[in-house]
Parts: sequence; C-alpha cells; structure tokens
Amino acid sequence: MPEQRPDETGPVGERRVQGRPAVPPSRPRQTPPPAQQPVHHRTEQIDLRAGFPPVRNETTEIDLSQGLPAGLPLPPRRSRQGRRLGLDVGTVRIGVALSDPTGTLASPLETVERRRDGGDLDRIAALVEEHEVTEVIVGEPRHLSGASGASAREARAYSRSLAGRIGSVPVHLVDERLSTVTAAGSLRANGLDSRAQRPVIDQAAAVVILQAYLDAQRGRS
Repeated sequence: MPEQRPDETGPVGERRVQGRPAVPPSRPRQTPPPAQQPVHHRTEQIDLRAGFPPVRNETTEIDLSQGLPAGLPLPPRRSRQGRRLGLDVGTVRIGVALSDPTGTLASPLETVERRRDGGDLDRIAALVEEHEVTEVIVGEPRHLSGASGASAREARAYSRSLAGRIGSVPVHLVDERLSTVTAAGSLRANGLDSRAQRPVIDQAAAVVILQAYLDAQRGRS
C-alpha cells in the first residue's frame, strides 16, 4: 500500500491530482426573470349576420359669404400650363394670336373675317380644339378714362357667344385700351405700312393683348 502524503489530500479528504488545479466552487444558479404576461386589448363584437352597419358621411357647411376664414392654409397657386389664344375683336375682322405651350411668348396666328352666320365663331372654336388651347383671352377696348363704350359691349357679347361654343375652356376679358396703337407703332418701326396691312395689325394687336396677359400671370405666380 503506497504511502499517502498529507499535502496531497484536499480539504475533505479527496485526493488531488498532481499538476492540476483544484476545481473552483460552482456558482449559484441564476433564476430566469418571470415571463411577461401578454397584454389583452378589449374588443367589441359586431354582429354582421344582417350585413355591414350603415356608414354615415357627415359634412360641415362653412359660410364663405364674408370671405375665407382667417388662418385657413391655402396651397400655392400653380400656373396653368398649355397654349392660350388671344383675340382682338373688331367689327370686320378678328386678330388671333397663340402662345407657346408654356404660356410665355405670344405669336400672331391668323385673321378671321366676321360673318353674320357665326362662321367666325366656328373657326375660332376649331382653333381652340386644334391647338389644345387652355384659355382664351379677349381684349376689351375701353376709353382712356376706363369707361366702357360700344366696342367694349361688343367684345363682352362676343366672349359670351364664344364661351358657349368651346365648352369648359375659360374665356377672359382683359383691358386693351392701347393694343391697336401699340401694334401700329411696332409695324411702323419695322418699316410696314399699317394702312396697307390691316389684317397684320389685327394679329399684332392680338399679340399685344395676349402677351400682356401672359406677363401679368407670370408676375402673379
């Protein structure tokens, strides 16, 4: 029987293995945290055996007779895209001008002869459809004082008749007190005899009317 040495025995009389450290004491086992209880949301039962319940769409009336309510946010105004048609309405001829698709530059288009059977209205309505015009601008001739005369009344009546032919395309009246004078001066500056170029003057006057409207719209936007 081999001799045992006191230094080779452990604290409880167990024999230690030579060259190996003593086994460390075990750590206490940690208790896992309790599982979270599920959250229950209260629901209501709906009996659909008789079909879906009726849906009520209620609206509130807002009185706008005194203007828009204070503090009401409005979306930014967007410029209307598309070609515009400008008209210089005379008793014998109508000068017609057309803008580019972006509504920036007006150019002369043609001169339409006035007809008692309304053929001139048919021609202008055809131009609106052909060029996909989004707005028609009619010059309203006024006196220098701003008062309306027979020519202004004639332009307003023509605008109403045209509006009945072109459906949803809006027709606008704009002040054109000096459009013909401006057009004649421009023609003279380019070496053209205004008296021999009456149809050209009508178109040039329509260009002045339409360009003034386009410039004003860009300034507002």
